[in-house]
Amino acid sequence: MSTLSESALTALHLTLSADPMLWTIVGRSLSVSSTACLLACGAGVVLGAWLGVARFAGRGAVLAWLNTLLAVPSVVVGLVVYLLLSRSGPLGAWGWLFTFKAMVIAQTLLVLPVVTALTCQLVADAERDHGEQWNSLGAGPLLRSLLLAWDERYALLTVLIASFGRAISEVGAVMIVGGNIDGFTRVMTTAIALETSKGDLPLALALGLVLLAVVLALNVLIALLRRWREGVDGTSQGALQGVLA
Repeated sequence: MSTLSESALTALHLTLSADPMLWTIVGRSLSVSSTACLLACGAGVVLGAWLGVARFAGRGAVLAWLNTLLAVPSVVVGLVVYLLLSRSGPLGAWGWLFTFKAMVIAQTLLVLPVVTALTCQLVADAERDHGEQWNSLGAGPLLRSLLLAWDERYALLTVLIASFGRAISEVGAVMIVGGNIDGFTRVMTTAIALETSKGDLPLALALGLVLLAVVLALNVLIALLRRWREGVDGTSQGALQGVLA
């Protein structure tokens, strides 16, 4: 039997046998990414919704900078957070470097531009279609942005799920600020990189299988949300047509 076959069988056994080390790493990964996404989405949805309807001098420059941040490599985000939290950095007194909190901060900063930019685009499109209606009712920019975001809530759910996938699959930032410490800051992506370099392919493959399963589940959930949204929209249009008839 080839090394690949043996490693794959061992990885499958580790996954199905609820190996403690494996599932501890998985649980920590889910915890870090979930916390980061909640923080990023809480700020990003509000900021993105406001940017979608606000009109001010320099808005184009803000949007250009925001779109630029979408392409920033995760290692650069990790480097910035590292410099901020290091002993000689402005936040070094907090002692957060190589901790759970540092990884959450890094992933939050990584996901925040994604949520903000996509929310801004969704709300801006909704503003073009329905903004005049809320304008005529006297809604200000902030209220109008929140109302339009609520109208696009199903699409925003897709944005949030996609953002979680972005967070849980990144490796550079959490490797730099977390240190990949066994039992404390080791997550799926950093463990895969480490175990592969050590030659422990079964554990790396097992973690890879779990990571692929998580990403697949997220994509299935996005597809289901889209179909549900289409069904809800179709039902609402049918009911409206019935009333008008």
